[in-house]
Amino acid sequence: MIGIKNIKRDSDKMRSVGVMTLGCKVNTYESEFVINKLKENGYVIKDFDDICDVYIINTCTVTNNSDSKSRKMIRQAIKKNPNACVVAMGCFIAANFDYHEDGLDIMIGNKDKSRIVELLDEYFKNKDVMKLEYTGRIKQFEDMYIDTFPGRTRAFVKIQDGCDNFCSYCIIPFVRGKCRSKDFNEVIKEVKDLVKNGYKEVVLTGIHTGSYGVDLDYSFADLLRELVKIEGLERLRISSIEATELNSDVLDVLRNSNVLVDHLHIPIQAGSDEILKAMNRKYDLDYFFKKIEEIRSIRPEIAISTDVIVGFPGESNELFLKTIDTCRKLEFSKLHVFPYSERRGTASSRMDNKIDQATKKQRSRELVEVSCELEINYMKKFIGREVSVLVEEYKDGYSIGHTGNYLHVKIKGEYPHNSIVKCRINSLEYPFCIAE
Repeated sequence: MIGIKNIKRDSDKMRSVGVMTLGCKVNTYESEFVINKLKENGYVIKDFDDICDVYIINTCTVTNNSDSKSRKMIRQAIKKNPNACVVAMGCFIAANFDYHEDGLDIMIGNKDKSRIVELLDEYFKNKDVMKLEYTGRIKQFEDMYIDTFPGRTRAFVKIQDGCDNFCSYCIIPFVRGKCRSKDFNEVIKEVKDLVKNGYKEVVLTGIHTGSYGVDLDYSFADLLRELVKIEGLERLRISSIEATELNSDVLDVLRNSNVLVDHLHIPIQAGSDEILKAMNRKYDLDYFFKKIEEIRSIRPEIAISTDVIVGFPGESNELFLKTIDTCRKLEFSKLHVFPYSERRGTASSRMDNKIDQATKKQRSRELVEVSCELEINYMKKFIGREVSVLVEEYKDGYSIGHTGNYLHVKIKGEYPHNSIVKCRINSLEYPFCIAE
């Protein structure tokens, strides 16, 4: 305990909570679990912008910008209601347990999020500021279960946590701990329950999703094989997977089941062997090209999106142009572009030949333009063709949703939310395909 904050409350009053989620799909899943636990225990969930008794910020630290947003949301919560209990949890806290902000009452890293009700009860009983700091890398999977995602047409299931890759730029292995997996049968049960509750698409997510099973007697392919058999599950999506984890067993599932969607997100991070080696990635370009070729031999029109970091230390203009050339040759369907962000404690933070901010911004802009070009090229392939769209919203005379291969489609007319509609794409209005 590091201090006391005196707050007078009516103990019989149902307390209101606002939750802010920053960062990845894993955080989205964990926040939804926290919200469900709070509801079960009598808390009233309100919008984060409302005046609440409790604010919870599920933070991110993957970039400097993520850190800034995390700090900003914490300060906003304190300012909105100085008498509120403000909770910060997640990666930013795990990386910065020395962080202090007057009015921040509970600090949790990436362990014990499932204990949120217990921790709030303790706080309101004693009014002591709490900081749950851990020594060593987290080794145990923290069990969470969700059977509904209010307002969403696709449900996330967190099957894995942690990372052992230690890419030279990444802080996540330090703040998320070792690779660890959710119980095999629990994953099956959770997906079955989500399907029973009306979800047609489930997204498997984790910090290093494809490493599922490294600590179990099951492999990721074993899990996929069982999941695609679930009656009523129409789409199974992998949030992200490394090229090195797309082994023959996983590709067999891709070959033999249409439930696994026609889209994979495979981070490349750089388009030159020199930078890949400096990043401590586990492949070279030759391996990556051959893996993409193998995937497309199974699913010729599959959408393959990727992550690219620009401005990594030592990235010359020549190497950056090589990355552009690589992305075009691989014909990605979309690029998620990130300027390199130095993380304290990582190997790359000690490297020479840093790239200035202006150059990183310019390279990011150039690569975003390349992404737009690649997206349009991929979308054009489907003009005049019939597709199936999972309807997510209705707006301005159009039903809007995504296909299995992640085309963003606007269909003329109103169709039921969460229905899958067959339609024909007639034209493009980037970033949408227009269909009837």
